Amino acid sequence: MMMRYIAVTLTALALLGGCQKKEDPSEAGPAERAGRKVDQATEQAGARLDSAAKQANEQLSDAAKETSQRLDKAADKAGETLNNATREAGRKLEQAGEKMQTSAEERESRK
Repeated sequence: MMMRYIAVTLTALALLGGCQKKEDPSEAGPAERAGRKVDQATEQAGARLDSAAKQANEQLSDAAKETSQRLDKAADKAGETLNNATREAGRKLEQAGEKMQTSAEERESRK
């Protein structure tokens, strides 16, 4: 019984010795090599996504600035147009008032 126990222990130790992690990549098994390739591909994809996100963010920022500038110009132009229209309306109102006053003076003088 003791011999059997020693034999089982030695067999277990021998099997466990084969399961030690190998530090040399050339000694890695196919699953480990595949896992490393997956890790590398994931890191590369992540770096590409980060780069694409930064580029998209910069493009959006530039587009927002350009849009803001265009809106400012349009608002300035609209303000100018409104000011001109207000001045023109005031001028016409003043002319109408002058005509009314002239007509009233003419009526008074005919009496």
